[in-house]
Amino acid sequence: MHKDQLHQESEDCQCSGCHSNLPISDSSRRNFIKQSAALGLSSLVGPKLAGFVENSGNVGEKLSSSPTVRAGKAKHFTLLHTADIHAQLYTHDEFFLEKDRAVYKKRGGFAVLKTMLDSLRKENPANTLLIDGGDCFQGGGVAAMSEGAAIVPLVNNMGYDLVLPGNWEVVYGKEAMLRDLGAYQAQKICANMFHADKDTSFDDFLYPPYWIKTLAGFKIGFIGYNDPLTPIRQSPAYSAGIQFTKPVVNAAKIIKYLREYEKCQMVFVLSHMGLAQQIDLANQSFIEGVDYILGADTHERVRQPLQGKYAKVTEPGAFGSFVAKLDFVVENGVVKDQNYQLLDVDPERYKPDEGMSRLVEEARAPYSKQLDKVIGQSKTPLVRYYVIENPMDNLVTDALMWKFPIDVVLSNGFRFCPPLIPDPKTGLADITNDYLWSMLPVDSEVKQGEATGKQIWDWMEKELNNVFAVEPAERFGGWVVRFQGMKLKFSVFKGKGKRVESIEIQGNPIVMDKLYSILACEREGDPIDTLCRMVKIKSPHMVGVTLHQVMREYLAVHSPVSPKVDGRAIALDAPHDLLSQLDGYPYTFT
Repeated sequence: MHKDQLHQESEDCQCSGCHSNLPISDSSRRNFIKQSAALGLSSLVGPKLAGFVENSGNVGEKLSSSPTVRAGKAKHFTLLHTADIHAQLYTHDEFFLEKDRAVYKKRGGFAVLKTMLDSLRKENPANTLLIDGGDCFQGGGVAAMSEGAAIVPLVNNMGYDLVLPGNWEVVYGKEAMLRDLGAYQAQKICANMFHADKDTSFDDFLYPPYWIKTLAGFKIGFIGYNDPLTPIRQSPAYSAGIQFTKPVVNAAKIIKYLREYEKCQMVFVLSHMGLAQQIDLANQSFIEGVDYILGADTHERVRQPLQGKYAKVTEPGAFGSFVAKLDFVVENGVVKDQNYQLLDVDPERYKPDEGMSRLVEEARAPYSKQLDKVIGQSKTPLVRYYVIENPMDNLVTDALMWKFPIDVVLSNGFRFCPPLIPDPKTGLADITNDYLWSMLPVDSEVKQGEATGKQIWDWMEKELNNVFAVEPAERFGGWVVRFQGMKLKFSVFKGKGKRVESIEIQGNPIVMDKLYSILACEREGDPIDTLCRMVKIKSPHMVGVTLHQVMREYLAVHSPVSPKVDGRAIALDAPHDLLSQLDGYPYTFT
């Protein structure tokens, strides 16, 4: 297939259950998986687990009604797990992959999620825990404008028992994070975030490192880990006053304490490190004694637990669209049966909870007039699920290039923001201020500078390694950085520092000693001569406008827009429609 065909995004999409005309390229996907296996990447995950059933109905009710449970010989406990909700308050369009095509359905919404969680808890009311893996009060307009505070009552109404801070919980600064998480009624844990802004000992945790709970007469322990790369991935200023460490520093010690001294019969790691890092963690000897790593961060939809050498790994998708459900039948201190499901938060199955609906409207009321304002329209789906290039970020970089006479525009490889699909009747999707906040939850000022071709080339190598590093611990949670004015061809499998095959800038091959003008958003806390993690740029200066201002101006002039995937970044050894950094493993994002 010609590359222009590969990068053609369909305009013929409908809002509910629609199929994109863009096929998922089977042949390139198979080649990608073969190459991954050749490098030994697939060996990190074992075969599918016998006895696990996905989306098989009311398994919890079946386990509760089993003869051994009813006879009192065995008991049953349940863990419900959400993560990466990103403050998506309402039911929204959601992306699925069915028969190798993109399909969009309505999912999520706090009121629908509330009804669903209450229904699931009723299956096993005395022995169910509700857990969230982080990135809850960032990612939407109400969250941004209230610095997370307006989301807290909604989370409390959901009835969470245990929460972990994610990498984006730091977005409003340390004090705001402590305030917002402190107002949660749920227990908070994290074993690798420490106070670093005062004269304290290294053991001064921000939150308790672990939590112990007895369910169904069975003692279980939880340990929490946020991504240790958070201060690099996010603007450094967000993490000021916080020190992060890697799990290797204290995991073995805590596991030993929980197993040998507290006599926990199962141990779970609640993690916000991304699927690649979590699978790597499951293969490290210092994690021995952990049964499950309940993961988050990369928005992956793990529909069957992935088996590492020492632990199994799950991850429950994003945006409140899914709930992961783990059920265990225990007898005489032994797990006799277990079941895992990834369940859709489906508004057709669960009626919105009226109380939660009222709370959402109350939380939104101070900001609703501004957030509901329509600032533009799109004729094509705004989607951010593709790893290499996507329409949503092409829209953002197109806007920046339109505003400024520049050689290259850069934008981070963000993951957050659910899709926005045109209405089948009008063929248009309204872009509101609220959706703009979901696309760009931090309204950073735009920064400009100059860099040589060699700097851009070397920076691109580092950014690609952040996504595709053979060593999972080196991988960031984001996708390939986005750009306009530049075309990139690269190879995923050539290793660190060797992936870039060619770069064109403004239609011409890059010249290593030439100075190019570049532009991106400011990362608060970076040195003035650092731009989008590119260091030592020349003539750096702020241009006096923010990303949101540029987007509103651009949409006012160009709506309805039609952003598409157009081949700005081409992987020579991976499918253009790659949906996961782990496509080479026995796992498929669907």
